[in-house]
Amino acid sequence: MSSFPDPRETRPAAEREAEHFARLPQLIAHAKAHAPAFAASLADVEPARVTDRAALARLPVVRKSELLAAQQASRAAGGNPFAGFAAIGYGSWGNATRRAAHVYASPGPIYEAESAAAHAYRRTARALYAAGFRAGELVHNSFSYHLTPGGWILDAGAVALGCAVFPAGVGNTEQQIAAMLDLRPTAYVGTPSFLRILLEKADELGTPITSLTKASVSGEYFPPPLREMLAARGIVGTQAYATADLGLVAYEAPAADGRIEGMVLDEDLIVEIVRPGTGEPLPDGEVGEIVVTTFNEDYPLIRFGTGDLSAILPGPCPSGRTNRRIRGWLGRADQTAKVKGMFVHPAQVDRVGKRFAELGRLRLVISNPDERDQMTLHAECAAPSEALRERIIAALRDETKLGGDVLLATPGTLANDGRVIDDTRKFS
Repeated sequence: MSSFPDPRETRPAAEREAEHFARLPQLIAHAKAHAPAFAASLADVEPARVTDRAALARLPVVRKSELLAAQQASRAAGGNPFAGFAAIGYGSWGNATRRAAHVYASPGPIYEAESAAAHAYRRTARALYAAGFRAGELVHNSFSYHLTPGGWILDAGAVALGCAVFPAGVGNTEQQIAAMLDLRPTAYVGTPSFLRILLEKADELGTPITSLTKASVSGEYFPPPLREMLAARGIVGTQAYATADLGLVAYEAPAADGRIEGMVLDEDLIVEIVRPGTGEPLPDGEVGEIVVTTFNEDYPLIRFGTGDLSAILPGPCPSGRTNRRIRGWLGRADQTAKVKGMFVHPAQVDRVGKRFAELGRLRLVISNPDERDQMTLHAECAAPSEALRERIIAALRDETKLGGDVLLATPGTLANDGRVIDDTRKFS
């Protein structure tokens, strides 16, 4: 087998971009024809005109919170449980020729429909191969197979590689340890914290697990001390970033010398980093919300706002893969705050900034000295003046209907962390 299971991973970047935007008009046309929610939201969009990133950026972002609200409203009215975002369904919902093979639930609950074709290969094979998984190995899968798609998503990728899978699921720690001692898997998929629990519990029982040599972890933060602990045991740990809605988004790909620098984006997605609360793409390096368009005809999410923060890394991946990379998961973009009974959104802060060409990064800090809510807009500005500050104060009140102060800061002094609203209040 070659170094890469998919030759597209090492193709020229321009070739990848051309392929994506040749496919995008077809995806949009398909979504409008088979997913009623996109037929409505993209009613005025001519698919043939959406052939580059600038055109894509003009389409609306569908945020996870909006998807949940739409599904809840649709179900309450006795309508489509997927709120018309899926092109497949069951019973009277969806196209009679496009049927779901599985329906999953994510926290909310948000329901996802999946066809038999999608289940056969959820794109996670690419991440597992980069993690060192190979055909013929046994994979211990401790992601949940109950209600949620997590276990199934990684199961499908391992099977596509030719691995055998032990579907351990969650919990039953001592039973899982017994199975690992009996079956001696070489590979693990699951959360990093549960892997630690398994290893430490096995040590406590006097039956250390020694067969594992690799682990692909996801679902939570993978702290450096845990990565180092695994390495000391001879286990190479890498992480994948996937969601129930999208499948694989990005994954770590070690270089030949073991270096890991960022997470490589999956081949079958268009990923944008946008200013939180808006649909405006940010320059490479700036931290913002991950927005994904997936070429999944069953569930054709177009500009899906994940609510997660990251940034595009410059330069090539040391593994030899040529797709763009992100820094990894950097927190949540959902920063709406309630001040004096009024909701304040990142989009409102962005609109204030757009009124003034002199301003750079913005951060609205909310505090409560003396248990009274207070807003202060920190704004980078190369040429500050009291007159400009007063105008920004007026614009802030106009947008939020709340009073607040403005502090003008030197360009480059506000943190590049994607945070637009910083709620520092402490409640007793």
